[in-house]
Amino acid sequence: MKQTVIFIAILAILVSCKNTKDTQDNDGKAAILMVHFGTSHDDTRTLTIDAINAKAKEAFQECDVFEAYTSSVIIKILKKRGIEKSSPREMLEKLIAEGYKNIYIQPTHIIPGKEYKELALEAQRARQLSANIILGEPLLYSIEDCQKVTDILGSRHAQDSPSDHVVLVGHGTEDPANALYCQADYMFQSGGYENFHVATIEGFPGFDQVLALLQKSKAGKVTLVPFMFVAGDHALNDISEDWKKQLQGNGFQVDVKLEGLGQIPEIQDLYIRHLKEAIDIAE
Repeated sequence: MKQTVIFIAILAILVSCKNTKDTQDNDGKAAILMVHFGTSHDDTRTLTIDAINAKAKEAFQECDVFEAYTSSVIIKILKKRGIEKSSPREMLEKLIAEGYKNIYIQPTHIIPGKEYKELALEAQRARQLSANIILGEPLLYSIEDCQKVTDILGSRHAQDSPSDHVVLVGHGTEDPANALYCQADYMFQSGGYENFHVATIEGFPGFDQVLALLQKSKAGKVTLVPFMFVAGDHALNDISEDWKKQLQGNGFQVDVKLEGLGQIPEIQDLYIRHLKEAIDIAE
């Protein structure tokens, strides 16, 4: 039954995109813009960003799919290596200039924080250039989103991790949207995954809070997992190095599972679902 519903949903999107593109004078020329923070690591980019771009192309074959990076630092690093990536503003201006009147933006951000809000402003700016632009939601936006994500990750890591406790480490932000990490943490606890914790590098809860929880529970072995779309610099430096060493210094046995959320098919499907919802809104 679930597969049938998904098939019908994707079929509806394909018909919508085709009907839109068939409109005279390019008024319905449709593009999908996948927006990522970006990464300078080729291996994780292939497993996450390239993978979800490919999934979008497969799911919406009648729409043209493009990508943009929000990190100017990553764009500059890649440019020095001969890899060209564009910002959302650059890509939106390019697509509008090429005649795309309907542009569906799907970010791979985790929460609707600062970068998502900046992307929303770029979308609003581009609308003034006579384009119909719809912005999809990030991974954690609704209560339902958060519940689905915690169910997926709880089941996944409970099966393959022999650790006493699993700590999912997000980036974190001063933006109020950081509270979604706290919501995810609570949902793990209430969903039967009492040994799962969510912490952040630059927000709350942070390292000190999760350390106190682990000490109180008398945990022996801990597995650290990135709660990020890609397992890039933060995962390699902050999680695999800093957090691991600090926990080991406090007497814990520590493993690190370097798997970005974007590598998980079920998580990819949630982003595709948000994209479908964005297209439905446009109709």
